[in-house]
Amino acid sequence: MEIAPRQSATASTSSKTLTVETRGSVGCHRHSYAFLYQEYRDTSKQQEIEQRRQRENLSPGVSPGTVVEGSGVMSPPVLQLQLRNNARSLSLWQNLEVVQASGLLSQLSQTEIIIQEAMFELVTSEASYYKSLEILEAHFLRNPDLINTLSQSDVHFLFSNIEEVMKASERFLMDLEHRIEESILISDVCDIVYLHAVNHFDVFIKYVINQVYQEKNYRRILEGNQAFREAMASLENDPTVRGLSFTSFLILPFQRITRLKLLVQNILKKAEENSKREGNAIKAHQQLEQIVKECNEGSVPIISHSRWLLKKGEVQQMAGPKSTRTMRSRKLYQPVYLFLFNNLLLITKRSSSGEKFQVIDSCTRAMLRTEDLDDQGQILANVFNLKLLDNQEERPVSYMLKTSSMSDKLRWMCALTPNRRTRFMSTSAHQQGWMMGERLHDGERGWFPSRLVEEILNKEVRAQNLREAFRIQHAQDEGVLQTGARIGLRVGRRTPKFFNFSNP
Repeated sequence: MEIAPRQSATASTSSKTLTVETRGSVGCHRHSYAFLYQEYRDTSKQQEIEQRRQRENLSPGVSPGTVVEGSGVMSPPVLQLQLRNNARSLSLWQNLEVVQASGLLSQLSQTEIIIQEAMFELVTSEASYYKSLEILEAHFLRNPDLINTLSQSDVHFLFSNIEEVMKASERFLMDLEHRIEESILISDVCDIVYLHAVNHFDVFIKYVINQVYQEKNYRRILEGNQAFREAMASLENDPTVRGLSFTSFLILPFQRITRLKLLVQNILKKAEENSKREGNAIKAHQQLEQIVKECNEGSVPIISHSRWLLKKGEVQQMAGPKSTRTMRSRKLYQPVYLFLFNNLLLITKRSSSGEKFQVIDSCTRAMLRTEDLDDQGQILANVFNLKLLDNQEERPVSYMLKTSSMSDKLRWMCALTPNRRTRFMSTSAHQQGWMMGERLHDGERGWFPSRLVEEILNKEVRAQNLREAFRIQHAQDEGVLQTGARIGLRVGRRTPKFFNFSNP
């Protein structure tokens, strides 16, 4: 979390203050925040890792929010607040002088303090994000030495609608600031998140959809325009950007909209059940989830920051009807190459050169189903059915696929159709050094090498993780019920039936 260093009667931490200044009527100190957003994200991730490590080391039976006398062992809520209490860490709401002087810390429960910290982080991280956007605008977009090397169309390709994105962030930040100025005890922020997500955050969708063209044209300009290359090198070496690259600023909007969803999740996890604050958090989370989905589904190009490759590989497709005659045919199976992205499956075949792939069918990942088939001798070993409920021709089709091993079949089936109803699997679910796992914040599931992880042994930490994940899933399920019809319409964007896809 970042604090804007200026004097304020609202809230202060020595020479640092809570109030976040924005452009326009409030004014702005562009270089007053402790972190750029890129630095905030790295620092925040590292602290989350440290929190989880220390929580895992708690003694069994220690209840949340307590300190074990004589042992120095702190329970999770205390750790969450204390871990960041050093000069190199993100600042905390509880460290504001006005909060400490108010006596609130002795009156509030540990859970409420954690919620205050979560809401405070949402506000201060938005300030950090806005500061980074200002550098993108002032240092790059408004720099005549750089812009004069570009045509008008290239300026648009590189910066897209970033100014609209900045205006959306400015409005959002001002409303968050006004809420904090009302009281040092933050009432809520998710109601503000929801209103801005509904009314202003559509600019994120346009920016993210254009992002793949942005990347492609940046590489083209960098390779073919020496004046631009020299100007960019000079700007990236400027101390203003703190050693960060130009592209790290371009990707900020998509990073922010996904991070914002996680910050709302943190509030939802701790909010009192059936409270107004929980209701606002659920609505905000659902709306942000929908925006992220539209960002993903609207990205027609195959690979971008919003569409990433999960798994690829060759399998064998059964050709012809299942009959005794077909079984004896030498052409029982034909090779196909699958490219599975986070939201899309491409079924392809290699070109004669072997360097490119031609798409023969495609389907959104949500419309995939798999069916395991029993082995029927060596020829029909390691076989499963893949069903496309709504393929590129808007009709259901099925493919019988064969893999090289049972382990490979299981991994493909899990990757293609993660079981959204079964939220967790035992750590005993493993095959040949691979383990099944699920990322709690977004439900992505798949296989990974078991040597890369260690099991959480603390039962209380495991139980808390499960409770929080189930709560988030409940909010997501509610959102699916409420917005299913709209989502169904938006999923209807189709991948072109035939095009060449270079071998990655």
